[in-house]
Amino acid sequence: MPQRVAIVSGAARGIGAAIATRLAADGLRVGVLDLTADHCADTVRTITAAGGQAVALGADVSDEASVAAAVDLLDQELGAPTVVVNNAGITRDNLLFKMSVEDWDAVLGVHLRGAFLLTRAVQGHMIDAGWGRIVNLSSISALGNRGQTNYSAAKAGIQGFTKTLAIELGKFGITANAIAPGFIATDMTAATAERIGIPFEDYQAAAAAEIPVQRVGRPEDIAHTASFLVSEGAGFVSGQVVYVAGGPKN
Repeated sequence: MPQRVAIVSGAARGIGAAIATRLAADGLRVGVLDLTADHCADTVRTITAAGGQAVALGADVSDEASVAAAVDLLDQELGAPTVVVNNAGITRDNLLFKMSVEDWDAVLGVHLRGAFLLTRAVQGHMIDAGWGRIVNLSSISALGNRGQTNYSAAKAGIQGFTKTLAIELGKFGITANAIAPGFIATDMTAATAERIGIPFEDYQAAAAAEIPVQRVGRPEDIAHTASFLVSEGAGFVSGQVVYVAGGPKN
């Protein structure tokens, strides 16, 4: 089996960093992509210190030329990518009547346009190889969440995007699946707690009380699921949305 090459967006920290690190531990070479290559230094250092291979890539995922350049650089440095994990994301939360067009466009641009551009840039390599894995990060917010019309719309869109990719690309040996995390303790959720004026520990405790397994999630929980979906053994799993939320959500 050839050594696979993956590209993971939003991989400087949090869930993306955990996924990139796990895929490297699984034996893949990894392109660690974030807004600038400098932001990726810690993740690349973690991977290489453990004996893996990784390269830092800087790109604005909502910019077509920037994405193409990053994929080309990865191809030159580590080989053609046949695994893509679309994890890059931002939040610009607000109630509908307070939400600006700029905040709507920014969130949809990073999540949906970004996933489209990066997947499109990589899919030719997958088709050439006759094998590919696409993992897109959705969220339980796809089911609706107060103050997140932009984010919820983007994450619901990711699910439709994923299912359509599975239909279009399956005949080329390519699978496409989505992971929908619940509450995961990351810098992003810490920022939400700060924005609403609640200590992060209290915010996590309140969330855990509502989750059947009685704890919040960790980035590694998402990385384990991504590892399975990228594996050779997951070749008959496609077009699925896996809720990793400590209990049923759909």
